[in-house]
Amino acid sequence: MSAALNQEKVHDVLGIGFGPSNLALAIALEEHNRTAGDDPIDGVFFERQESFGWHRGMLIEGTTMQVSYLKDLVTMRNPASDFSFLAYLHAKDRLADFINHKTLFPTRVEYHDYLEWAAGRLDDVVRYDSEVVEVQPVDEHFEVVVRHGGQLAVHRAHNIVMAVGLEASLPEGAELGERVWHNLDLMHRVPELTDQPKRCVVIGAGQSAAEVTDYLHRTFADAEVCAVFGRYGYSPADDSPFANRIFDPQAVDDFYASSPEVRAKLMDYHRNTNYSVVDLELIEELYARSYQEKVRGAERLRVLNASRLVDVDTCPDGAKVTVEFQPTGERSVLDADLLVYATGCRPRDPYTLLGELARHCEWDEQGSLQVERDYRVRTTGELPGAVYLQGGTEHTHGITSSLLSNGAVRAGEIRDSIVARRKTPTHDYALTRS
Repeated sequence: MSAALNQEKVHDVLGIGFGPSNLALAIALEEHNRTAGDDPIDGVFFERQESFGWHRGMLIEGTTMQVSYLKDLVTMRNPASDFSFLAYLHAKDRLADFINHKTLFPTRVEYHDYLEWAAGRLDDVVRYDSEVVEVQPVDEHFEVVVRHGGQLAVHRAHNIVMAVGLEASLPEGAELGERVWHNLDLMHRVPELTDQPKRCVVIGAGQSAAEVTDYLHRTFADAEVCAVFGRYGYSPADDSPFANRIFDPQAVDDFYASSPEVRAKLMDYHRNTNYSVVDLELIEELYARSYQEKVRGAERLRVLNASRLVDVDTCPDGAKVTVEFQPTGERSVLDADLLVYATGCRPRDPYTLLGELARHCEWDEQGSLQVERDYRVRTTGELPGAVYLQGGTEHTHGITSSLLSNGAVRAGEIRDSIVARRKTPTHDYALTRS
């Protein structure tokens, strides 16, 4: 299928993906343009979803954010912004109610509504149901092939910002099916069930796994829910004040300036702030529920700790799940009506999308892109503009670089980099290695 050249002008910025990261960038550009006079930054964003959505499959009623509302799309960069969470509450006539709630952590459903509210104010710069399939350097700009409605069109830009999000991470050899899901699909798939499951198995030890276990146990009152993980118990997240400094904007500078050895230590030291850990309140709730079931002599919540998944034999109405208790090697087979892998997510591999661009990019020994401090991909100096990453930069910028915690600041840094480089001739390729 041939692609038609879109006749619109060459954009200053073309964003791939329109989740929270590029939404924050779109806001940063819009705020810049308010004072830019006759020289605004022109940006356009392409999102393959049909409308704005952020992990809709995990919008479990009652679950809360693990990030303060003050780390919204703008506040850490511009506290006076009218795109803040507080501005959203005011617009929804809920500001006083939220203040009376005395919490820093809104529910996930409410925060998603905030994101939709912000995205809705920027409908003019985003095109949904549009999938970027190829990026090519041509003369003094990039040509970006976009599929929309079965048709291909080419759009042009001086700078590309990739925010392609996360994808499900599954155990090696795992296959999804009618009754075998990843937790990202949970709230999409539960309504499709034609009968009530009698036994659910959840694989994983992190926040999502605990939330899925809690949800299934509450939703299916007659079902046994088996939580399977290698630890003896869920580990609490370290959200203490000093540890939380790892999510400060300054921590990105510190991490970027560190040697590979120090970077590895910092990641190891603070892994328990974000990975395979659970909010203590939820841990205590699950434990209390499990204990009361033991008191009543009717246990539906089973924690298969110190265990590992050995085999899954799928069938039309579920799966036979073989689990090994690691201390003794004893194995048991669980006949599950529903198996949910709550085994985390990983950044989408940018290599395929980069296409021909990949040979102009610099990669490290582990096959990861080398990234400058302003989130530009380090290149050989033969490209007509810059490619920025929003996501997949933990190896260079640390834990916080890809999280919501730093989204507002990161968007501002990328915008400022684009503005600064825009003032120089586009053919000055030496700047790509500055």
